[in-house]
Amino acid sequence: MKKIAIALATATALLAAPAISAKPKLTGEQKLAKILKGREAGEPVSCIDLNRARNTRIIDKTAIVYDAGSVIYVNRPANAKHLDDDDILVTRLHSNRLCNVDIVHTKDRTMFFPTGFVSLEKFVPYRKIAKAD
Repeated sequence: MKKIAIALATATALLAAPAISAKPKLTGEQKLAKILKGREAGEPVSCIDLNRARNTRIIDKTAIVYDAGSVIYVNRPANAKHLDDDDILVTRLHSNRLCNVDIVHTKDRTMFFPTGFVSLEKFVPYRKIAKAD
């Protein structure tokens, strides 16, 4: 009986170890705040030039971030709850500009099947805060 109790205690400790050592997962708002640290928001714009965007990142259930070098544009779609950072964005454009009237479709990253769409809102530019001397 004592051996069974020791085995159960050992198994319980082994199962609990990953939960103890796992980092808490950041919320979408926390991830976005981390990206925007040291930047200040500018006036929202209706369109951005996609030729300048070097990187696009989905913040789970929160926003789409377009990195244009010195400026980061953040779009919080009307139905952001459908954003999944495991999806890829599919955008059909008629010019090199992405505007707040455009709809962005999402697809599963591994199987490429459609997972939904989001309706874009205005883009908020964030620039680095100038350091005072």
